[in-house]
Amino acid sequence: MALSGLVLVGFVCGHMLGNLQMFLHSDWINEYAYKLQHLPYGLLWVVRTVMLIAVVAHVITAVMLVLENHRARPEKYVARDTLQASFASRTMRYTGFILFFFIIFHLMHFTIQNVHPEFKDLEVRLEGVSGSHGSLESRTIWGVYDKLSAHGEFPESEALAVHDVYSMVAIGFSPTYWYVSVFYIISMGLLCYHLMHGISSMFQSLGLRNAIWRVRLDRIALVISLVVFVGFASIPVACLTGLIEPITPLVAVH
Repeated sequence: MALSGLVLVGFVCGHMLGNLQMFLHSDWINEYAYKLQHLPYGLLWVVRTVMLIAVVAHVITAVMLVLENHRARPEKYVARDTLQASFASRTMRYTGFILFFFIIFHLMHFTIQNVHPEFKDLEVRLEGVSGSHGSLESRTIWGVYDKLSAHGEFPESEALAVHDVYSMVAIGFSPTYWYVSVFYIISMGLLCYHLMHGISSMFQSLGLRNAIWRVRLDRIALVISLVVFVGFASIPVACLTGLIEPITPLVAVH
């Protein structure tokens, strides 16, 4: 449970940082997505496989722990009084259950794209930006524009047409689909609660938490959880309020 949780926490933080590129120029997130899709040696599928194993391991061990807990005390307590367990720790199984289904929907929404098949047809040209010498250069750290345009030598290259992830996210969280944004924000709130207990208890499971560090780790877990919530929730909020708008119109598939 602890080791798979560690992998998942790392992914969540990395995924959040990648998503926050939505607040930069559209080339940032579109080049980032292109870079991920074209990683060498099948590394993207390696990452996906590791993540799938981590999720499955996390779910299976969670179920095993719940069953073991029930077997240890088949009869319920006559009286129950919470002395130390936090609300987050007492609701781990429920937040985890909801988050599991959120992950499935999120993959269907933006990765597999079978919720909105028309997302697959969203395409945009990378723009580049004028460099110090008047040439067109990539405005991102990913260098995809430079590569596909031969460092700005061929700004009209057909290779510069890439999947418009920026517009896909903007449309997916637009006021038209406000209920998706609400579900996403609520799920991120549940993720925050899940992480608040999970991160701290992870160190305890690995034998790295003691009486001195318990309070410190609880505070670190709280800070990380709040940062993750604000980071993820800020994107649908920005889309709902018009701060982020699509650059490619969506053509409905009938």
